[in-house]
Amino acid sequence: MAEANVEIPGSLRRERPWLYPYNRRLRHLQGLTIRNLALTPRQHAAHPLTLDDEVLPSTRQSPAKALAQREHRELGHSRSSSDLRPLRPAADGSPRKLDRDRPAARLRRRSTLDWTDAPLQTRQRRLENVLRSRMADVFFSLHVDGEDAPVYISEVVPQTMNPNFRSFDLSPAGPSVTRRAEVQVRVWAKNADMRSYRFLIEMTLSLRALQFVGKTLEGFRQPLPENCILFHLTDGVYTSFTDFPTPDPPLDLPVRALSRVQPTASYGALMRLATLDECIQDALATRARLEAQINDLLAAHEPALNTLSRASAARESLSATTAAAALERRRLDAARSRRDELRSRLASRRSLIAAARESISQTQNDLAAARPALDAQKQAVQGLADEMHAQRRRICADLCDIFPIEPAPRPAPPLAFTIRGLRLPPHGDFTSAGLDDGEVGAALGHAAQLVGAAAAYLGVALPYGILARGSRSEIEDGISATAGARGMVYPLYLKGAVRYKFEYGVFLLDKDVEMLAAALGVKVLDVRQTLANLLPVDQACCFLAQERTSIVF
Repeated sequence: MAEANVEIPGSLRRERPWLYPYNRRLRHLQGLTIRNLALTPRQHAAHPLTLDDEVLPSTRQSPAKALAQREHRELGHSRSSSDLRPLRPAADGSPRKLDRDRPAARLRRRSTLDWTDAPLQTRQRRLENVLRSRMADVFFSLHVDGEDAPVYISEVVPQTMNPNFRSFDLSPAGPSVTRRAEVQVRVWAKNADMRSYRFLIEMTLSLRALQFVGKTLEGFRQPLPENCILFHLTDGVYTSFTDFPTPDPPLDLPVRALSRVQPTASYGALMRLATLDECIQDALATRARLEAQINDLLAAHEPALNTLSRASAARESLSATTAAAALERRRLDAARSRRDELRSRLASRRSLIAAARESISQTQNDLAAARPALDAQKQAVQGLADEMHAQRRRICADLCDIFPIEPAPRPAPPLAFTIRGLRLPPHGDFTSAGLDDGEVGAALGHAAQLVGAAAAYLGVALPYGILARGSRSEIEDGISATAGARGMVYPLYLKGAVRYKFEYGVFLLDKDVEMLAAALGVKVLDVRQTLANLLPVDQACCFLAQERTSIVF
């Protein structure tokens, strides 16, 4: 029971055609395919063995011979395509092979693998030559008896050994062709060595003699012969190994014995058929008479009908001409309106160009009239700049005289300076210097006043505003994140102030000195050296005043 339910796979089932052999016609043919194309026929060599018992397959696979082959398995292939048996001249002088049981006198060997060790270029060239000789351009044509011209010519498939042609339909050829079962196939080919196409294959066959291959070629695994032509019909693929038609099988039609004679029709039915036939004949005669009368009327009134047709054609031509004329009038009106618009635009542009030219000429006249006044203004401005430079130089000289910065007397540390005789500790060390808080506040107040005055006269904006009040001077921070919206004021004196605020105020003063030095082109080495950085700034004020106030026209 278990074996009865086992299903056979589809690949192992034998496919059967739908069309019977006697039903195959050219109308069922849909395409052709050629496999294993060969331009030259294969030369079959003679069998190397003598016609004796050695030729039988049973002797070739005998147990004794298999044992001998296993004992001599280590021997390699001779790598030769010719027989190694010795040759003996015959009576007529031609060489012939000796018998197997005679001793060997001389071996003749010809190797066919002489190019195994050849260079890669040589091997590649020979392989390309082999492929070029096997590949070809192929097309075919179909012919039937009684037709001089071919009923179908295929397209050319270039450079192939297994051409697949496009599908075709022979219905336009007519029933005289599509109802035939015999056809003649002619194949033409040309390779790279040929100048023109050569007639290769001619096959005259009957579609009844074709052998069924399968529904498609994908599942067919059997080898095909050279120049094998496959026919694609509506129910599958066929091929032909012979062109003899198979005899049509007899049709087994059932034959029933007539037991008794049965009547075909009654008398009344026959009378009704006769009446119906008379009616049909009368209707046909009436139709013929009406046709003749209509033709006579048309022939009698032919001039009037021609006049009516000409009048209708004239009316249609008049309506078409009227429509075309109206269209052209509309186009003409549109072109005229466009022309008037362009003319108005051109006139307005011309007026604008004339006004612009007048304005340009007036401006040029004004420039020519104002040029002497411009020269006088340039001279006045240059004189004012010179006066400003002189005034700035005098002010800077006065500042140097008012706030002299000199090195501190010994034993003072290096880079220690005094301003108006008041000392400031170097490096901002106000704790270990041992100076009086009042002296430090007064020195910082003089330094702050000097920086503020120099920045004001030279036009340098300081980031931190200075409030010069002598020994109680202060500095304002309005840009830091901790300053808030109104800013914060830090003291420049130590007496009575918070120490970290004092130190931050001295730091802000040093940043103002650095900003002033950068504006004057003086390089600062250490921002904590307040008086040491202020001394070159004070000296550079007099020399850079002219460059900062020069005017270029």
